[in-house]
Amino acid sequence: MRVVPALIALGVIMLPSPAFADPSAEPKPAAISSAGTSFLTAVTIAAEQPVKVAAVTGDYLYWSFPAEAGQRPELAVTVDLSKAAGRSGAQSWTVEVFDGLRRRQACVGGEQSPVAAVSDTELTLGCRLRQVRSWAEPWDGDPLPGTYYIRLSSTDLPEKDLGLPIDVALDLNLPEGDTSADQGSLAAPLVPDNRPGSLVTAVPTPSLTTEDSQPYFSMDWLPDFSSRWVWTAAGGVIAAITGLIGFSWTRRRRA
Repeated sequence: MRVVPALIALGVIMLPSPAFADPSAEPKPAAISSAGTSFLTAVTIAAEQPVKVAAVTGDYLYWSFPAEAGQRPELAVTVDLSKAAGRSGAQSWTVEVFDGLRRRQACVGGEQSPVAAVSDTELTLGCRLRQVRSWAEPWDGDPLPGTYYIRLSSTDLPEKDLGLPIDVALDLNLPEGDTSADQGSLAAPLVPDNRPGSLVTAVPTPSLTTEDSQPYFSMDWLPDFSSRWVWTAAGGVIAAITGLIGFSWTRRRRA
């Protein structure tokens, strides 16, 4: 009779445990196949989310991602130029990162502005930001928690090469750093204040006011006798009297 409990215990041991589950079996974020054309239309991405976009040379590509205190954002961009056959010259590319206040953040690592020769079929760019701090002085430009924007663009290339097809792959990682030295906290994350005004569609109806009810022959054409008019008139009178006195003094008397 002791065989049955032993078999049951052996079956329990052989069951897959959640603690030892294969991490590769966890669902991954869906791949991103688009990019924005400005800060307002930037496509939001997450860490370790695959990004593969088909574009053309000359486009400005924008993505955005949230970052928290203690993280050190790292991104790697690969531009596939194999489809752009017949390029006539070298191409300069750059990747830039901006915070929620549109302040350009410095890259402390990675090839931020490489140049692709005519024979190159692939170009690799990278940028590693400083650690995101939990707080900073108002005049400081340190990265703070909030939304960050990635902009990829070709800065210099022959005009005839504009519009050639390319493929762009982007990898974003947010490794953790150390926040023990910050000793502070930010009241709210840095996010753009995009609150456009409402469009007025109603047509205003004219209303009869007191001015409209006045008779046609009114006294509105008369000037308003303010202090400026008084001083102007007084100045004219004084000038006329001074001219008469001067004329009487300089006039030659007859014999």
